[in-house]
Amino acid sequence: MTVSYLGAAVDTTAIDAVISDFFGQRRAEADALGQDFAAVVAELESYVLHGGKRVRPVFAWLGWIGAGGDQDDPGATAVLTACAGLELLHASALIHDDIIDASDTRRGRPAAHVALAARHRTRRFSGDPEAFGTGTAILVGDLAQTWSDVMVRASGLPAEAQTRVGPVWSAVRSEVLYGQLLDVINQASDDESVDAALRVNQYKTASYTVERPLQFGAAIAGAGTDLVAAYGAFGADIGIAFQLRDDLLGVFGDPTVTGKPSGDDLREGKRTVLLATALEQADECDPQAARFVRAKIGTELSENEIDALRDIFVHVGAVDRIERQIAHRTDRAMGVLESSSATAPAKEQLATMAINATQRAR
Repeated sequence: MTVSYLGAAVDTTAIDAVISDFFGQRRAEADALGQDFAAVVAELESYVLHGGKRVRPVFAWLGWIGAGGDQDDPGATAVLTACAGLELLHASALIHDDIIDASDTRRGRPAAHVALAARHRTRRFSGDPEAFGTGTAILVGDLAQTWSDVMVRASGLPAEAQTRVGPVWSAVRSEVLYGQLLDVINQASDDESVDAALRVNQYKTASYTVERPLQFGAAIAGAGTDLVAAYGAFGADIGIAFQLRDDLLGVFGDPTVTGKPSGDDLREGKRTVLLATALEQADECDPQAARFVRAKIGTELSENEIDALRDIFVHVGAVDRIERQIAHRTDRAMGVLESSSATAPAKEQLATMAINATQRAR
């Protein structure tokens, strides 16, 4: 299957195959720990392989191609395996994120903690199903993060490539946690500033979705500092634009397309750039609307109240401002990419990915 969402000619079947092989190698170990343990690991495997767009492994792979990597090289499978480790890291982040946000669904299916609570009921275990689901999902998310490291370290990359990629791999694992912590702190402290929301976007999305995966691939190939820096600038802008689009979809998206209920970000009181911008604009042009937003955000909103908040976001110009930011960041990123030393095939595919990632409907 080619990644139609990204518009890039990257066959994700190969990524899925190395992930499936990795889980196959873990199966005997899981089976030895008992039927129920093996079933939980199987749930993780299903979670990783069924759904998702493999965005991070694809960016990492293209980072390698752009730095001169050859997909026909005998060592390409090791590169692909290392890149696929980013998908397990992503699964860990999503599992934990759904617990933190109390989200019941992911990719149109039950979130991991919900599915594991259902397994508790099916198996007629003792105790509270929800507590079991939450606790088990936390551990499963931790396991996914640990196994992401195993996948990278045991990928078969040459020792010198492992040495080069080590600092990037450490950075991406740290920065996604920085972003998650900043997100939780901002929400609890009711920080309304656009700068605070952008800082979360930088660490929680831009770094580990685009910037670091590109640099991960570049490090494997032994790229020069100029290309690494170009990947960083391109990735930061596209990653933030990607998240800004996600903020809009979280409020205005079609649940049948996105796989998540529309308006959940408002009910959870997520301190997005969209919300921060709406409050900033409303304070200037419509204080009554600003009071309404502050009173309602983070509460159990009715559909009518969600519609009212959507109307305010449009009315005060927040949606238009976010769209302009997405366009500006995308244009700036495309300029950096074009002037970089990345190979022509990588430039073409990264440009297409940038447009599709920032203009998507899901």
